[in-house]
Amino acid sequence: MIGLSLSNLQLLYKDMKIILLAIGRTDAKYLLEAISEYTKRLEHYIPFEMQIIPDIKNSKNLTFEQQKDKEGELILKQLQPGDHIVLLDEKGKEYTSMQFASYIEKKSIAIAKRLVFVIGGPYGFAPSIYGKANERMTLSKMTFSHQMVRMIFVEQLYRAMTILSNEPYHHE
Repeated sequence: MIGLSLSNLQLLYKDMKIILLAIGRTDAKYLLEAISEYTKRLEHYIPFEMQIIPDIKNSKNLTFEQQKDKEGELILKQLQPGDHIVLLDEKGKEYTSMQFASYIEKKSIAIAKRLVFVIGGPYGFAPSIYGKANERMTLSKMTFSHQMVRMIFVEQLYRAMTILSNEPYHHE
């Protein structure tokens, strides 16, 4: 279905919402500006929302496992029955931009409500979150800061939407 008109693309995605759920706020102004820009661009294509879970307070007094467990509890509170949960995880499946566009297209047909991508805290995910996830995806074999991952993900989602609507943003 790659190459749909914008109006047909909007119809295809009208019932599905993509959520990016992340632990901790983004501090860097330049990243906030880029995230905001791509989020605005996405409004033309698909319902999208970024939800931020505040950092754990007094995390210095917690072990890494305790911090992951507390973050996991907060993530679970944001999830709804029927959510399709994709963890952005270094050990997840890797996609090219074209493959990611195809992935989004397939999910738009298979998922009725919410496609939720989750960015964990600095130490990864709690076992409870891995157990709840439907799948894992990585944006790269390289490691990025959690703040940068948000911007990269939103740009790649925008890129996927332009690929699906056959717009000239992506050159391949």
